Amino acid sequence: MQKTARPRRSVLYMPGSNARALDKAKTLPADGLILDLEDAVAPDAKEVARKQVCESVKAGGYGMRELIIRVNSLSTRWGFDDVALASRSGADALLLPKVESADAIRHMEAIMRANGAPDDMAIWAMMETPRSVLESQRIAESTPRMACLVMGTSDLAKELDCAHTHERLPFITSLGLCLLAARAAGLAILDGVYLDLNDEAGFEFACRQGSELGFDGKTLIHPKQVGSCNKVFTPNVADVEWSRKIIEAHSAASARGEGVVVVDGKLIENLHVESAKRVVAMAEAIEKMQAQVAAA
Repeated sequence: MQKTARPRRSVLYMPGSNARALDKAKTLPADGLILDLEDAVAPDAKEVARKQVCESVKAGGYGMRELIIRVNSLSTRWGFDDVALASRSGADALLLPKVESADAIRHMEAIMRANGAPDDMAIWAMMETPRSVLESQRIAESTPRMACLVMGTSDLAKELDCAHTHERLPFITSLGLCLLAARAAGLAILDGVYLDLNDEAGFEFACRQGSELGFDGKTLIHPKQVGSCNKVFTPNVADVEWSRKIIEAHSAASARGEGVVVVDGKLIENLHVESAKRVVAMAEAIEKMQAQVAAA
């Protein structure tokens, strides 16, 4: 699967057992929704949540929002049935938790194929253990269906026995290794959640840090986090204007047979143009999504 300019600035976890939450999600300005059958659902509600989530996805009404179903691990008694039913739901992707090997991804893919998953249904992987991080390259390259790595920093902190600090230095190595694996394989990658809903300044700092590191967006645990997250991960107007300017200048230079061009005193080469095109494509995709949300 080719990486696209699909916005993934804000991807919100929604409990699959909560029918009201699934309905409310249709009105939220999140780019994506992870409809959760795992951590957010009690054991005695797993089967109801599975049926409810798959029916909600089939019914539609979510607009351009990307829909991802997080299934239970295949080592649990719910995992196989989750994958089997979700494969026919029409979701954009299935998210497998606690992935620690490429074989785990290929196992899920085999179940998906056997249960009628379309070729364009992607696989996302939770990276939330030390082994996940160490195996990140092989996981990222496990199948053409792989589309996104999702950092599970809460579980990772527990496994590492490290602290949640403002600068997140205990996570930097893990975040960096997974970023490298994702980009080497041409995948998207999402930063982990921020747990303190009352710490708006800390949340915004974490979003900006994630954006600067190179993440496509951030996973969220509450609708109140969506607006700030979208703002941070949206290309600013100045960057979009500059990108368009250098694309136009480089195009004109290429027409003259020149490989490089100087714009406002800065040397512009093809690599700068490729980055500029990604910025413009993302800005246009975000604008299109926002227009649909506003019209709904």
